[in-house]
Amino acid sequence: MKKIILLLLTITSINSFAQTDSIFIRKIYDEALERGESYDNLRSLCKDIGARITGSAEAEMAVKWGEKLLNSYGFDNVYLQEIEVPHWERGTKEAAWIINEKGETLKLDILALGGSVGTKGLISGEVIGVENVKALQQLSENDVKDKIVFLNQAFDKKNIETFKSYGACYPIRGEGTSEAGKLNAKAVVIRSLATPEDDFPHTGTMRYEEGVNKIPGAAMSTNNATLLSKWLKQGKVTLKMEMDCKKYENVKSYNVIAEMNGKDEKIITWGGHLDSWDVGEGAHDDGAGIAHSIEALRILKTLNYKPNHKLRCVLFMNEENGNMGGKSYAKIASENKEEHICAIESDRGGFLPIGFDVSGTDKQVAFVNEFKKLLSGFELYRFRKGFGGVDISPLKEYYPNMIQLGLAINSQAYFNYHHTHNDVFENVNKRELELGGAAMATMIYLMDKNL
Repeated sequence: MKKIILLLLTITSINSFAQTDSIFIRKIYDEALERGESYDNLRSLCKDIGARITGSAEAEMAVKWGEKLLNSYGFDNVYLQEIEVPHWERGTKEAAWIINEKGETLKLDILALGGSVGTKGLISGEVIGVENVKALQQLSENDVKDKIVFLNQAFDKKNIETFKSYGACYPIRGEGTSEAGKLNAKAVVIRSLATPEDDFPHTGTMRYEEGVNKIPGAAMSTNNATLLSKWLKQGKVTLKMEMDCKKYENVKSYNVIAEMNGKDEKIITWGGHLDSWDVGEGAHDDGAGIAHSIEALRILKTLNYKPNHKLRCVLFMNEENGNMGGKSYAKIASENKEEHICAIESDRGGFLPIGFDVSGTDKQVAFVNEFKKLLSGFELYRFRKGFGGVDISPLKEYYPNMIQLGLAINSQAYFNYHHTHNDVFENVNKRELELGGAAMATMIYLMDKNL
């Protein structure tokens, strides 16, 4: 009889906790959807400041914007964490056009890849079309020398998750310029890493290998890439281009941090990245993640939540072209002998949230899946092993046993806007953004209660 009573008490206790959690999570969503401030905050970041590439005046303005906004909410602690970041500038607007054997000319929509060297004036070269980096590596220097390499790998449209297509194509942007430099090509242009066929070129970071000839790298719109591919099948094509980009000495910048104190000093970190590329307004990438992260902390404070652990919201600087914000944050945390148990990131845009990807052990993935029933009513249903985020990933080096989560969204439209002039505030849906902030606050609450 005693065992039966104990079992009934245990079941009652579990059900009671589940009911308490459900009630509190409902309050989180009510606050986000009825009195939310994420959309207004995103509007301010995009319209009052705009694009915020690391090292720019706008990036410095964004730091001050974040510090002032976080202070306005009356969190327990708000402070700046000094870091060193790279400084690259696009310079004057890029120009490029192609000429075929018939003498037809087409002006191209191009953007220099982040970190690229300039052309030092107008350059011209015969175009050699290559499908991907692996195909480029099979060519000889005689095939490529003094030519402009065109890497034309398109997104695989069969992939339901567009991030899989992005990951498969990433090497043409990240590695293509160095691989072509090894063969003494004159420059590289790539098909933009994008889902749709349109006229928006997509920029993004690229890397030069140490000791390899540095040549210019640019991305063209998918419409341009399709036409260039067609022209190459008909005969010889010449490409002319000019880019004025340049890299400068590193500069000082900051991560912006806000905290709610808990009953102990164990830390749950979450955030997005404050920097963006220098085109558009960085609305989805990653203004939305910044809005989500600030809103999550605001909601928990507004609801008078008393955390078990220290809750720390971080607006990271320099995710796009170096990740010095994330790397510096992790290193400083270790040097300060902090105890980090969980990190969460939002860096996939302000689209409809569908769950969280889990970077951790099978046991940790199973632990997060225990919340599936609780969260299904809020249409959060995907909890599986995956990637947490670029900013929080360096923490794993110092805290290998911690759990990391990345806010998962419906990704179908993300690569319409990613790293383009089209990534502006008007292309963010208010309700979907608010749901993302609520999802972040909910997962922070569950991690704090159960870790």
